[in-house]
Amino acid sequence: MVVRCWREEPCTVVRIVGDLDVAGAPRVKAELDQALNTADPVNVVIDLTEVPFCDSVGLGVLVDALNHVHARRGRLILVLAPGMISHLLTITNLDRHFETRWSIGEAKEALWEAA
Repeated sequence: MVVRCWREEPCTVVRIVGDLDVAGAPRVKAELDQALNTADPVNVVIDLTEVPFCDSVGLGVLVDALNHVHARRGRLILVLAPGMISHLLTITNLDRHFETRWSIGEAKEALWEAA
């Protein structure tokens, strides 16, 4: 698993490569916590386009990040590719809670439009 974070106006981007499962979730949570605690304003884009699998633990990390961002009145956008993660959000009804886009560029554009 690889997790990269960087600041790219108007947000912090977190790119995850690999399975977001019980093995990788602690690392992702640590990186997200650091990004969320240092971001001001708290606008976060999480790129999941290279995540082929996500289990309930990984999903919990994403929900926790969403709750943290909302508590600080920020926005979190997930960047998804068609496939498992999109399907997982739909069958768990979390697609109603997460804002999603198909690319980092689209996510950044949505954040700029709201600013």
